[in-house]
Amino acid sequence: MSTTAELLKGAAELFPDEVVTQAHVRHFELPAGAGRFALITLDNGLDHTKPTTFGPQSLANLNAAVDQVEKEASEGTVVGVGITGKPFIFAVGADLKGVELLKRHEDALAIGKGGHDVFKRLSGLAVPTFAYYNGAAMGGGVEVGLHCTYRTVSKALPAFSLPEVFLGLVPGWGGCTILPNLIGADRAVSVIIENSLNQNKQLKGAQVHELGIADAIFEGADFLEQSLHWTAAVLKGEIVVERPEVDRGEAWDQAVARGRFIADSKVHGAAPAAYRALDIIEAAKDGDLQKGFDAEDTALADLIMGGELRSGIYAFNLVQKRAKRPAGAPDKSLARPVSKVGVVGAGLMASQVALLFLRRLEVPVVLTDIDQERVDKGVGYVHSEIDKLLGKGRIDQDKANRLKGLVSGVLDKAQGFADADFIIEAVFEEMSVKQKVFAEVEAVAPAHAVLATNTSSLSVTEMASKLQHPERVVGFHFFNPVAVLPLLEIVRGERTDDASLATAFGVARKLKKTAVLVKDAPAFVVNRILTRFMGEIQNVIDEGTPVATAERAVEPLGLPMSPLVLLELVGPAIGLHVSETLNRSFPDRFTVSPNLKAVVEAGKRGFYVYDSGKPELDPEVAALLKQGDVVLTEEQVRERVLDAVAQEIGLMLDEGVVAEAQDIDLCLITGAGWPFHLGGITPYLDREGVSERVNGKRFLPRGVASVPA
Repeated sequence: MSTTAELLKGAAELFPDEVVTQAHVRHFELPAGAGRFALITLDNGLDHTKPTTFGPQSLANLNAAVDQVEKEASEGTVVGVGITGKPFIFAVGADLKGVELLKRHEDALAIGKGGHDVFKRLSGLAVPTFAYYNGAAMGGGVEVGLHCTYRTVSKALPAFSLPEVFLGLVPGWGGCTILPNLIGADRAVSVIIENSLNQNKQLKGAQVHELGIADAIFEGADFLEQSLHWTAAVLKGEIVVERPEVDRGEAWDQAVARGRFIADSKVHGAAPAAYRALDIIEAAKDGDLQKGFDAEDTALADLIMGGELRSGIYAFNLVQKRAKRPAGAPDKSLARPVSKVGVVGAGLMASQVALLFLRRLEVPVVLTDIDQERVDKGVGYVHSEIDKLLGKGRIDQDKANRLKGLVSGVLDKAQGFADADFIIEAVFEEMSVKQKVFAEVEAVAPAHAVLATNTSSLSVTEMASKLQHPERVVGFHFFNPVAVLPLLEIVRGERTDDASLATAFGVARKLKKTAVLVKDAPAFVVNRILTRFMGEIQNVIDEGTPVATAERAVEPLGLPMSPLVLLELVGPAIGLHVSETLNRSFPDRFTVSPNLKAVVEAGKRGFYVYDSGKPELDPEVAALLKQGDVVLTEEQVRERVLDAVAQEIGLMLDEGVVAEAQDIDLCLITGAGWPFHLGGITPYLDREGVSERVNGKRFLPRGVASVPA
């Protein structure tokens, strides 16, 4: 058998570029004469913008620190051992850059086993151990604390989670086994499964304490000092920590069943991580920790060597790194300042856009529309949303008053826009209407102002073609709901200049949006792919496949909602309009469904009614449908849909709509909510062999979003 040190040495050789975390041991006397104490501090030597992680060498350093305190504990020279992090950071888990490099199952197994072997030594010391969660704690950072006897948490802690399932892993260093045994299966399922699959929802310090993960909570300012006073009282017997007894009966089984229901509703069986985690939680009911740790090791190794984790890490890197450095964006120094914003239109989309600019830029925002009633309604919407933020305690009264004072509405564009630096239109999706609006705006706007369009499918070049200065027009396409979806497609027209484009990217950054540079091509990225995807579903329905079969066919993709529910959200009329736009550009690939046309003409909001609480085909829609007699199976439908999407993405990359396949995935993840565990779409198409079948080649090289060859 290899020792832990040998295991970690072998793993460290596979990962030469690890950012190494040190585990510093210092000693001091506890307050109130409680005795000599050893405190381990995890620190990678960098500031809080580079959080502390655990790679193999970092685990080896912690192992060496435990060697030291274990000896001291057994000799009786310390009364307790604590572990904490550098300022603002406790530790954020395994170093995923190292995980990506692993090519063999046994190397992956060594990472799981190495983490367990080090962490569980903290629970085996001859003295009590204490974890002080002073700052952000995720994954392995949470788990190292779970192995301690007691835990405290800072009220100021901003983020605490076990995000592994979100990425395609399981909490594999004790999380799946210890957490349910500490706080009960139901609460553990919420942290490990529900929060993770809910866009990696984070807990704050107070919630960590309420859940029973931490035994005590203290203010951030003197957190460590207060924790050490508490530690002294615990060691002297003045404070006895009592934890509620865990229900190991039916409640445990119900919690696991709830977890399976959540996993089914989120990933539809399409990603294995949540189910592997639930299997371990289910088995942890008997309290046999070592058996649980062994199961975690196996699950971790299996998942590390599977495609979903690699896709999850790829997606994570897209959102965390690529999104911050948009491919093809001009130099930041060319961007002009924006101190006033104009919004043409005061409907729902325009009002949402106005609210976002107001909240993020905190500059004057002025709306215009064709009559006073609409203008008042738009300003009223912004005011009511500010009141909601005030009611939830997200802003104070002063800020609410200031924001309300910054938003106004006028009918006269000259009055509203004469000193605006950035003017965006969000009016009806019709070329002639938008050209007319831009002509009116250009006549009154200052020469330096950027003119932006929130078009979802129309040509930015054509929109600007009749202006004296088309170089300042840029596409600025938001996704609905504006406050929720991070994506912003920034479209460069044929004449758009670098300064206008740089200003648009600068504004996007301040809006905290994920900006992707897109060529001025029909429907840009997300709407083009979704329209091709939905169009193929619509085609098979029109040809004769039952609606339910067509919908079920794409469930294995684990999308946030089914195609026809998405159509309802978008609005059938908008879906029809985009399909007509694309049909004019690419009639051989984009069809206009006569059935969809009939649904729109009948004024239906969608295909479904929800009388029973779940979607059922509306009988009135069913009566409108005219279908052929070609009935496909779910597998045949899925193949057709995926082939169509792979073909379209291949053509878009050939046309240079975006720089690389990575940008397609970034757009689908942030603009359409496509799952992290797929890595967007191209890694899935590669993994399923669709890319090569349709285009003769993969979208991504082997080792990118997949196990290295």
